[in-house]
Amino acid sequence: MTDPTYAVTDPATGETLRTYPAATDQQMDAALGAAWQAHREWSRRSTVAQRAELIRGVASLHTRRRDELAEIIHREMGKPFEECVGEIDFSAAIYEYYADHAERLLADQPIELLDGDGSALVRRESIGVLLGVMPWNFPYYQVARFAGPNLVLGNTIVLKHAPQCPESAAAIERIFADAGLPAGAYVNVYATHEQIADAIADPRVRGVSFTGSERAGAQIAETAGRHLKKVVLEMGGSDPFIVLSTDDLDATVDAAVQARLDNTGQACNGAKRMIVVDDLYEEFLAAFTERLLAHTDGVAPLSSVAAAERLEQQVADAVADGATLVRTGTRSGAFFPPAVLTGVAPESASAAQELFGPVATVYRVDSEDEAVDLANATPYGLGSYVFTSDPIQAMRVADRLEAGMVFVNGVGIEGVELPFGGVKRSGFGRELGNLGIEEFANKKLIRIAGA
Repeated sequence: MTDPTYAVTDPATGETLRTYPAATDQQMDAALGAAWQAHREWSRRSTVAQRAELIRGVASLHTRRRDELAEIIHREMGKPFEECVGEIDFSAAIYEYYADHAERLLADQPIELLDGDGSALVRRESIGVLLGVMPWNFPYYQVARFAGPNLVLGNTIVLKHAPQCPESAAAIERIFADAGLPAGAYVNVYATHEQIADAIADPRVRGVSFTGSERAGAQIAETAGRHLKKVVLEMGGSDPFIVLSTDDLDATVDAAVQARLDNTGQACNGAKRMIVVDDLYEEFLAAFTERLLAHTDGVAPLSSVAAAERLEQQVADAVADGATLVRTGTRSGAFFPPAVLTGVAPESASAAQELFGPVATVYRVDSEDEAVDLANATPYGLGSYVFTSDPIQAMRVADRLEAGMVFVNGVGIEGVELPFGGVKRSGFGRELGNLGIEEFANKKLIRIAGA
């Protein structure tokens, strides 16, 4: 695998605005050493409350610098500016959540002893240096949901960001420094693939969090497994949007369009497969196609020309397999027009792929059972959406879906207090909420004899 080139390349123009040198081996070693040393001070000589106040400062700086931060990722990966601002606000909310709730989430957990002799408790403590490998599609949010809970817990972070996000990576590191965190508590590195593999093997690193492609995640998990390191993985998704019944088809269609176009279709948990019961299918398809394609002129570029070319090849492969494509434009550089695919055979290779861009597949099903079977007929299991006017059916279908998350009758209803993660080839482990602060915690038992 070719080592990454860290550069800011505006996807709207293709112009490379600035390049950044990759870390030397000496710099990488120094980063791990700084994080290792910082952990000894950070975790042992500060309280949860003290760390929480510093993280509250991180939240505040995100808010104060929101326009500057938004401009950076607008340049780096082409996200519409208003979505950039929304991402920064959500990131600030994540830091605030852990600042507000860390003491409660990390409180000692008493254990009721069966013999009543003495006492016992579980105490949550940090484990050490954590390595984070983050993607380009949500440059601030992805870091917040990893770094926020773990820094409050007392772990320290070495963070390798995506090669196309070096400017935002540096801006995040500055925020942690300006908020008053000790040197080494959060360190940004422009690392190579080999350096990341070496870092995972390094005994100073105690855990790894990765968000990104399935292929890279498998490599990181393999390396972590060989060295007995805890790893959290969040990878791809091909989330179903199941429509079984509705009292307001227009609102349901609008929700489907919103779920498909979030971040120009480049969200792991964005709805990608619309699965609609027969009696609603024709009306849904017509309205959904019209409204999705209405965004053709205003759609933002994908993150890169390479990403658009990859999506174009996937669409071409689906059509070659017998699918029908409807769209009103053609790709131009990194700009990819919204499109709808129908007639994708569930057994075709295309049906099992994640389409990372503004392309939706729409399926017709005859029953709830067929909808569930089709929804589960994918190697992924990240999120899912169920739209029905029957609350009993909603819970029944939610129970049957092979996914880490099920959202009923709503999109965009994620929250900082809600755990995020998947099953199957979408990964394992959870971020955000109470579960997010548990992943890299030593849940230490302390048992005290009675007399």
